[in-house]
Amino acid sequence: MNDFNHFLDKDAVVERMNSLCGEGEPFLFIVDFKGEKGLVLDSLDLKDSDILCSINGVELNGVSPQIDLLTPELELTPISFEEYKVAFDRAVARIKGGDSYLLNLTFPTNLGCNLDLKSIYMSAKAPYKMLFSNDFVFYSPESFIKIYDNKIYSFPMKGTIDATIQGADALLIGDEKERYEHNTIVDLIRNDLSVVSKGVKVDRFRYVERIKTSSSEILQTSSQISGNLESNWRSKFGDILFSMLPAGSVSGAPKQKTLEIIAECEESERGFYCGVMGYFDGVGVDSCVIIRYIERDDEGAFFYRSGGGITSRSSVKDEYEELIKKVYVPTI
Repeated sequence: MNDFNHFLDKDAVVERMNSLCGEGEPFLFIVDFKGEKGLVLDSLDLKDSDILCSINGVELNGVSPQIDLLTPELELTPISFEEYKVAFDRAVARIKGGDSYLLNLTFPTNLGCNLDLKSIYMSAKAPYKMLFSNDFVFYSPESFIKIYDNKIYSFPMKGTIDATIQGADALLIGDEKERYEHNTIVDLIRNDLSVVSKGVKVDRFRYVERIKTSSSEILQTSSQISGNLESNWRSKFGDILFSMLPAGSVSGAPKQKTLEIIAECEESERGFYCGVMGYFDGVGVDSCVIIRYIERDDEGAFFYRSGGGITSRSSVKDEYEELIKKVYVPTI
C-alpha cells in the first residue's frame, strides 16, 4: 500500500477538483461507486505514486512498453447459479413492486490467472486503463463524461451479445429487453445532464461497438448525449461530476431507491468497481466508468467483478451467462 490509499472524503474531493480545475492545473481523479471517497492527484502527486493510468492510448505516468507479453489465461469460479437466482428473484420482485424499473446486479467471480496485476494492465487493450498499486486493475471500454469547448458529453453503454452468433448485430438491435434497458438508461442520463447543462440532446442513439477479447468478441450498444455548460464550469467541475454519480448505466433508475435494492441483493460492497476515473488535461475532461475490474484481496486472491442490467423482462439464465461472459481481458 502507498500513501495515496489515504482517501479523501466527498467534500474534500469536490473542493480539490474545483480548485485545480478552476486554476487550469491538470489532475487525475478516481471516485468510488457510492461517491463517498476518492483521490485527486496533480502532476507531482501522480509522479510520486505507483499508479499507472492510460487514457485513449496516452500513458499518464511514464510506463515503458513491454515486449513478448504473455496472453492472460483465466480460470473462473463464478457465483453459483442457485445463489445468483436468489438475488435475481429478489431484484425482480422489487422491480415488479414498482421500486425500480432497471437495476444493475453484479457479483465477483473468483479468478485464477497466470499473470500479476501489472502484467494484466500491460496486456489489456482498452480506451481506459488503470493499475492502482497492487490493489486493483481495470480496463474499461465505457466513457462516462467528456467535456470540451464548454460542452459535456456522456456515452451510456447498455446491451451485450456474443459477436460470434449469426446475425448478432440485428439480434442485439432488435431485442426488446435490450432496447427497453438502453432506452431507460438514455432517459436517465438525459435527466442527469439536464441538471448541469442546457440544450441536452441525443446525438447518436444505440450504435453498436465491437469489443475483442483474447478468446472471443462481444457487441455492445452505446448512445451519445450532449449538453451545453456555462463558461465557468471549471470552477464547479467537482460539483458537476458528483451530481451525476453514481453512473446510471451501472446503478439503475430511479437511482436512490435502486441503490438501496442493490445493497440488499449484492453480497459485498463494490468499492471502486463501478466508480469513475478521469483526467483533466488543463483544458477539458475525459473520464470512464470503472468496469472490467480485477481486485486483489488481503490474501492475494483475485476477483473479477461483472454484472448486467435487470428489468422485469429479464431471463435469469441469460443474465447469469452475461455475468460470466463479461469476465475477460481484451488483448487484441
